[in-house]
Amino acid sequence: MSIHRSYFDKSNTIVYNSYTNTGRNPIVELFYGRANNTSAPIGFSRYLFNIDLTSLQQKINDDVISTNCGVGLTHTLRMTNTSFFDKELLNDKTSQGRRRATSFDLLLFRIPRVSGATGSLQPWDSGVGYDYYDFNITNLNDRAFSTRPTNWFERTTINEWSQPGLYDNTNSAPASGVNYNELTLVAQQHFEFGNEDIEFDMTNEINGVLANTIQTEGYIIAFYPEVENISGMSENYSVGFFSPHTQTFYEPYLETSYSDLVTDNRNNFICGVNNYLYLYSYDNGVPLTFDFNPAVDILDSSGNIVYNNLSTCLVTDGIYRVLVPPIDCSNAPCLYYDVWSDIYVNGVLFDNVENEFALIEKSNRFKIGTSTESPKIYGFSFDGIKQDEKILNTDLRKVNVTIKRAYTSKTVLENIEAYYRIYVREGANTEVQVQDWTRINQTPDSYYFMFDTTDKIPNEYFVDIRVVSDRNTDTYKRALQFQIVNKK
Repeated sequence: MSIHRSYFDKSNTIVYNSYTNTGRNPIVELFYGRANNTSAPIGFSRYLFNIDLTSLQQKINDDVISTNCGVGLTHTLRMTNTSFFDKELLNDKTSQGRRRATSFDLLLFRIPRVSGATGSLQPWDSGVGYDYYDFNITNLNDRAFSTRPTNWFERTTINEWSQPGLYDNTNSAPASGVNYNELTLVAQQHFEFGNEDIEFDMTNEINGVLANTIQTEGYIIAFYPEVENISGMSENYSVGFFSPHTQTFYEPYLETSYSDLVTDNRNNFICGVNNYLYLYSYDNGVPLTFDFNPAVDILDSSGNIVYNNLSTCLVTDGIYRVLVPPIDCSNAPCLYYDVWSDIYVNGVLFDNVENEFALIEKSNRFKIGTSTESPKIYGFSFDGIKQDEKILNTDLRKVNVTIKRAYTSKTVLENIEAYYRIYVREGANTEVQVQDWTRINQTPDSYYFMFDTTDKIPNEYFVDIRVVSDRNTDTYKRALQFQIVNKK
């Protein structure tokens, strides 16, 4: 599985019955309880945001991300809790005097249309404010405080929300407004200690947006109405997350996971089991996608058809896969042929492509007896990213991984199960995961993975490699490190 990150294009935290704008605050602070600096019986906030899906949609349009092989996209909204790093902050107060909230749920809603489930969408602006409250209202140089839209009442300079705060949490809004029970609930998450990160599953929602069956102007994160309406409290409770304007690595994002794994069995085609074969197509070195998925025939060494018109699927741009059912072992070892047909490019039919593979007996793969396999130690070299290279965040790199036996110069291209992991470091002991362990692609002549810098935050990145052999899982720390830098 590979991942793509989509970031927010606008966001703001609005405060109950207030014109306050916090659109550029580096922290998203959701609170409930006594309203600060007022005599109001209740106070609470809600977070609004929208996700820029442009680059994700472009990858889908270009077939870089494909669901043609039956594996759908999953989407998870991730926001890092500001108190995650210091457990001493639990059940304590922030510098603003707010106590850390515990034992609560956060809800994720779609921003409602003008009249709830129907009517027009409500476009909005994030604003340029920073503070929740202007503590020194007589100081005209306090420019961090803003009452420009958006806020509780207004979505733009000349437009108000159809319902203040976007919805009424008591379900008593007039016919022209929006009640809580009219909202579309996308996801919810329980927070036991209050220091957990947000991990909202938005798979169905985002897939609907990408398919253009769902239209939205963004989303709301809020407490349950019963929590927002708690009155008579002597203090308030809050939870904080890093916003898109944070100066740290912890900018919130939507993580899209998709399958583009290549595990080509051409050099290790075992009889009696299912095997995968792949076809790779390029136009002057650029991956080439056909008009339609080709078909495949499997022929034996005498030209007899073993399997006819097998269906194929598009793994990613320029790479097609066919599942070959088990072939009888009676002729092994022996050469077989895979013939790819119906190859159309821009309406032009190309000649069939014939490849070959050797059928291998099961005994060449499975070793059953009294001896045991010794774990192997590997060494690695990389092509596509150099050690300590500085890479512009505009690049898409194919990283070839040469896997060798340690202490030898001989390249080993056997059937190796290898994985990679990418992360950045925070201080001396903390590793912040960018991509979890992912299988390295295996073709007949290489091992590789793709690394897209365009959706990565500038920082220093590290790559770990993991190899599985004889029930041993060996991890090789920081096999590769490089930096992503901004283009000016």
